[in-house]
Amino acid sequence: MPPLTVLVTGGSSASGVATARALAAAGHKVFTVGSDSARIGAAAHDAGHGVTPLTCDLASLAAVRELDATLRGLGVERVDGLIHLVGGWRSATGIEDQGDDDWADLESSAITTVRNVSRVFYRQLASSPTGRFAMVSSTTAAAPTAATASYAAAKAAAEAWTLAVAEGFARDQQGDGNGPAEQRSAAVVFVVKSLVDAGMRRANPGREFPGYTDVEDLATAAVGLFDQPADSLNGQRILLAK
Repeated sequence: MPPLTVLVTGGSSASGVATARALAAAGHKVFTVGSDSARIGAAAHDAGHGVTPLTCDLASLAAVRELDATLRGLGVERVDGLIHLVGGWRSATGIEDQGDDDWADLESSAITTVRNVSRVFYRQLASSPTGRFAMVSSTTAAAPTAATASYAAAKAAAEAWTLAVAEGFARDQQGDGNGPAEQRSAAVVFVVKSLVDAGMRRANPGREFPGYTDVEDLATAAVGLFDQPADSLNGQRILLAK
């Protein structure tokens, strides 16, 4: 497989560093994207050779379009993969105290960013021979509690949007009726209880983090998307929680 161009959005996080590093080690050309230039620069440095940092406010559609223009200016003709790791966590004690400010933050980070990056890069991913779009969701989306109502609802909305992207890929790649259709692109949802990284383990010696997914395992799963057939991946919710 020739080197692919992959964007890691939300790249300043521990999961972003691990995923960018793993993709670069697999031979892909990786651009890691964050909203703060200093943080994303440090993250790209930690990820190592072959990872280029870019700054973008993913909650702004205009800014994401500018990101696309920046990539084209760097010689990128097509994005083949987009691993969306923008997070956000809010909780309360129950339904009555689900705050509007918390919802606004979750809507921006969990829903709007997914909508923006998928709309801007959809056609490129659909035209790639190995197009892949992935987001990270939570087990609470399918099993919400009163305390996590806003968070679960936001994640469920982001999942629904991603599965709609999957349907778009399937519809667009049905073929023209003159031969068998070839599914080339896939959109998936990675489902975790929560993520854990080496820094969290060092800060909490003795804690076992039951059910948590290590960011290195998430990174391995992201790399593996490009080695699996699109028709078996597209529209899947892939449970990484242990």
